[in-house]
Amino acid sequence: MTSPVAFHAVEIPLPDGTADAYFAHPDDGAAHPGLLFYPDALGLRPWLREMVETIAAHGFAVLAPNIFYRSGHAPVMPLPDFSEPDAMGQFFAALGPVREALTPDKAMQDAHGYLAWLSANDLVAPGALATTGYCMGGRLALRTAATFGDQVAAAGSFHGGYLAADDRPDSPHHTAADITAELFVAHADHDSSMPPADITRLEQALDKAGVRYTSVVYPDAAHGFTMRDTPAYREDAYQRHLHDLLALLNRAFAPE
Repeated sequence: MTSPVAFHAVEIPLPDGTADAYFAHPDDGAAHPGLLFYPDALGLRPWLREMVETIAAHGFAVLAPNIFYRSGHAPVMPLPDFSEPDAMGQFFAALGPVREALTPDKAMQDAHGYLAWLSANDLVAPGALATTGYCMGGRLALRTAATFGDQVAAAGSFHGGYLAADDRPDSPHHTAADITAELFVAHADHDSSMPPADITRLEQALDKAGVRYTSVVYPDAAHGFTMRDTPAYREDAYQRHLHDLLALLNRAFAPE
């Protein structure tokens, strides 16, 4: 059963400026479990608003920040024209300086602010929060779980990239031992940013650390399979992701 949803465009004061963000929650005046939603590299846009509202309708207070706020208000860059050859390659080349401004340390500095904003909000239930992320947001979600320990009860990553890359200091597998949250990690089976060897490396790190997790590969799915406004979108994979994410959140926030 879903609930009517209230949506707000909000601003979050942070040490390096003000992050614009989406905030959605059931429109019942009650406090609901809080979820920090990390966007993919394409940033905040109408489709992500729809995702945030869909999750909120199931009983959660969802905050999706513009993680690139240092470079401007969302949309920091317009969506590429996918009918053009190499549109995505050109987009990411132009996005380079924007992504570089979000260093690993700055990302966790921001995460502290996002979690604090949720915790201070009267529409968010007291206690631990959850996080989920997409593409690069999946990496941020897992890093947030490691950095903030028992402040994070659950973390999801969907088509997250470079989650177990030994040559990246911000790869989440390096800090698996710091994770106390339950994880759900869904990979695309056609994803050069998370090949089978990296999936195995991530699972081995989580096993060694004793992390509660589920790691699955969605078949016939490409990197970005949840994003309806891109050619990678798969409706069946999106719906499966929604089922899996909500199950994770319901486990994390089940009444004791």
